[in-house]
Amino acid sequence: MTAVDHRRSYPALPHPGRRVPVLGDVLAFSADSPSQSTTELAKLGAVFEFRFFGARYVVAAGPEAVAELSDEGRFCKHVGPDIEALRLLGGDGLFTAYNDEPNWQKAHDVLMPAFSQQAMRRYHSIMFDVADELTDRWDDRAGRGETVDVSVDATRVTLETIGRCAAGHPFGCFESEALHPFVEHMVAGLKGSDRVGVLRQTFLPRFFVRRAERPVRHHAAQLHAIADEIIAARLRDGLGRHDDLLELMLVSDLDRANIRYQLINFLVAGHETTSGALSFALYFLSRHPEVVAKARAEIAEVWGDEQRPGFEHIAKLRYVRRIFDEALRLQPTVPGYYRAAREYTVLAGVHPMRKGDWVLALIGTLHRDQRWGPDPDAFNPDRFAPEEVRARPAGLYKPFGTGPRSCIGRQFALHEAVLLLAVLLRRYDLVADPDYELQIAERLTLMPRDFRLELRRRP
Repeated sequence: MTAVDHRRSYPALPHPGRRVPVLGDVLAFSADSPSQSTTELAKLGAVFEFRFFGARYVVAAGPEAVAELSDEGRFCKHVGPDIEALRLLGGDGLFTAYNDEPNWQKAHDVLMPAFSQQAMRRYHSIMFDVADELTDRWDDRAGRGETVDVSVDATRVTLETIGRCAAGHPFGCFESEALHPFVEHMVAGLKGSDRVGVLRQTFLPRFFVRRAERPVRHHAAQLHAIADEIIAARLRDGLGRHDDLLELMLVSDLDRANIRYQLINFLVAGHETTSGALSFALYFLSRHPEVVAKARAEIAEVWGDEQRPGFEHIAKLRYVRRIFDEALRLQPTVPGYYRAAREYTVLAGVHPMRKGDWVLALIGTLHRDQRWGPDPDAFNPDRFAPEEVRARPAGLYKPFGTGPRSCIGRQFALHEAVLLLAVLLRRYDLVADPDYELQIAERLTLMPRDFRLELRRRP
């Protein structure tokens, strides 16, 4: 822990060059890719700042500074500006709730059984059902010699999976070419919330904030209506006939509005992050045939000729799991998280923080620290071999956040992703355009843009 000296003065934090009076650092980053622009500024130092129309963001980029922020004795989760704006969509759900809101702990306790091993066993067959719908779609495209948009179809399969597992609700994601309206309103709402969050921090007149909020409120209303109909359908069907996340909430003492918000939080977070991570994993696999060959050998050994192996067979795919972990290391779908000081402290010996002051922690720089071994920018699943994990300092891997507010659905996402990767690797040769260079789309989370695969059925 850094010693605290209240009498000491600290130099100003580094900031981008070409700072413009009044406007701030508008020339330093792109409004369409704020996360990537912020990561590019990491060269400024372990802790730096940027300003935008009076809004100030302090960013922890150095691996040691990011790791320091994981100290729960000094720091806690903070609902940052963009996440606070997301409350227009998700209210006091698990992801968007403030630390002191009582519904957060209440809902967390209610929902924990939904992610037990017993619950995961129930979800297993549903995950295979949805995987079959994806492969039916991809078989059709392969037969016609068409390519597939990986991120779009990853969104289909993960939304359909979380809908059925969490709420017994099929979204019908494979019934037409159009994505479900939930995705349309979610994407627009996420992007809009990001803008609203920044504008609320600036000195711009409230008119600009209200104008930016208007479309977000519209998309929020549509998401609320979809969630309310899912809840109403369950109540019409009768309680006591299902065993899922929605049932747990409806038989608890959570109020109806909070159940709606929790459901939206789970539908969004439960598919959006996994779809991006799955897409990045497929991108890296398309560039590394030696990794594909090793993964297929493991799948053949563990699964044999079984078309729908049992629950226990997923955890035995240890190399496939390493592939997913390594993809999340190189391309975390949530690029950072906010942390606030519990009391007066000094971050990384350079940034004094009063109680409640917050910092944005960048995960990407932590995940590419030199302590990951030679060439940390290279894709190498063996970094997650047991002996490598034991030899590496703890706290270098944070794709699911940190502390008690970290992702509650981590095991669900890992089981689903490993299952899907194994199904797809066993069934297809995945051929990418050799001229494609990875582009990243931002909508609060990250995923590949315009990444397409040609599919060839394997014998």
